[in-house]
Amino acid sequence: MSAPSLPWLDAPLQRALQQRAHALLIHGPAGVGQYEFGFALARALLCEAGEGTQRPCGRCTACHLMDTHGHPDFKLLLPEALREPLGWQDEEARKKDAKPSKWIRIEDVRQAIDWTHQSLSRGMAKVLLIHPATAMQEASANALLKTLEEPAPQVRLLLTATDPELLLPTIRSRCQRLALPLPPREAALEWLRERGLAQPAVLLDAAGGRPLEAQALAGEGIDAAAWTALPQRLRQGDATAVAQWPLPRLLETLLKLCHDLMAVAAGGAPRYFPADSLLPGAALPALAQWSRELTQLSRHDEHPWNASLLAESLVAQVAALWPAAKSGTGAGRARVTTLGR
Repeated sequence: MSAPSLPWLDAPLQRALQQRAHALLIHGPAGVGQYEFGFALARALLCEAGEGTQRPCGRCTACHLMDTHGHPDFKLLLPEALREPLGWQDEEARKKDAKPSKWIRIEDVRQAIDWTHQSLSRGMAKVLLIHPATAMQEASANALLKTLEEPAPQVRLLLTATDPELLLPTIRSRCQRLALPLPPREAALEWLRERGLAQPAVLLDAAGGRPLEAQALAGEGIDAAAWTALPQRLRQGDATAVAQWPLPRLLETLLKLCHDLMAVAAGGAPRYFPADSLLPGAALPALAQWSRELTQLSRHDEHPWNASLLAESLVAQVAALWPAAKSGTGAGRARVTTLGR
């Protein structure tokens, strides 16, 4: 299956095709299409259409092989955790009981390096896409350095990252950069409408302007109505609103809510939630403290917390932000670090 077409990536793709660098670092906000861009660029570099034809053509044998994940001159390095979401997981991997790793293994990097030295199968180029490059730990990244500096002829390396500064300086210095900015709002809204999202502006705001993230929210069952109603439900202590949410999604959402409540408390405009969905009255010092606690907890979102107990505690913290809520038992401000497993 090919990566979905994202019209806001067309212009950057044409710019990238004009660059002759052997290593390209593709970076930008999460949810704008780094993987999709990297795959489309690899598809264009391997396209076998004749001169004067826009690449990728979508009709040649090479394009078909890319779409079916069978091109012998293309290799993708992904963490196991991303293989299924991106459609690259095989049947053998699905049978494994172990939790998928979020890191790219050094063994896979070494195998990819060996692959770059093998002969071309179809005569155009060899393309190695690493998504995201920040999933390589230090040993894996160091193993790649010589290949980045002196790749085999006709080898192109494509690396993606949301934050290039998280990469080793020696990796960054060996790559040319190509930035993918947030798409124009109207282009993102039109793309979301074409995919059947109702009130796409609400979800696009919820995603911070990132259309793929807005689509992911909808895919998780979070529609515009649910997002708009969420602040009031949390304000009322209704933990059922988020009972089934994965912890990273819950923490990210609460940080967005905290940001918007702080903006309103300071006389500004919210960014993620509709203004009329936010109840004023929460004090800035309490919000600042809550933000620090959420940020600290988000660094440990893979800790084996008791999920339901943690969700209830976090929702209680929301309800305790308003003076009326604090007149109760006061249990809502219990620190999350005291929760049991």
